[in-house]
Amino acid sequence: MDTLSYKTITPNAQSVKKEWVVIDATDQVLGRLCSKVAKILRGKNKPSYSPFVECGDNVIIINADKVVLTGKKWTDRIYYTYTGYPGGQRELTPEVLMKKSYNKHLKPGMHPLYLRVVKGMLPKNRLGRKLIKNLHVYNGPDYPQNGIEVKVLDINTVK
Repeated sequence: MDTLSYKTITPNAQSVKKEWVVIDATDQVLGRLCSKVAKILRGKNKPSYSPFVECGDNVIIINADKVVLTGKKWTDRIYYTYTGYPGGQRELTPEVLMKKSYNKHLKPGMHPLYLRVVKGMLPKNRLGRKLIKNLHVYNGPDYPQNGIEVKVLDINTVK
């Protein structure tokens, strides 16, 4: 009996092939879109998935300002932050976070609403902090990664 044929191969950082994926957020529900993006960032859509290796793809979301929230979530949902000082609890709504995305001092590709939602769906460890850097979100249809070979993905076909 050949024992090498039964050896389980786990992927490592060198053997994983990372791609660039472009997703259009026009008329997509925010939470459903972000849960699928989190799966792609994590690499759970690939057969070579491993929970402790960064094996996901780089994701570019375009038309982020055309996303939809159901009900009255634009104004009624509240995200809390705490500065660490007494009386430092801050409340933010998705509407405020969306307005912050037009701030000129913000780094390009760093959309506060999408980063908050996707970050909550990733692991809370070193790997999660590394994976969130692979997400780039832009309000318009243009993105600066034009020299890179990208794959346009219809998010409605992803499970």
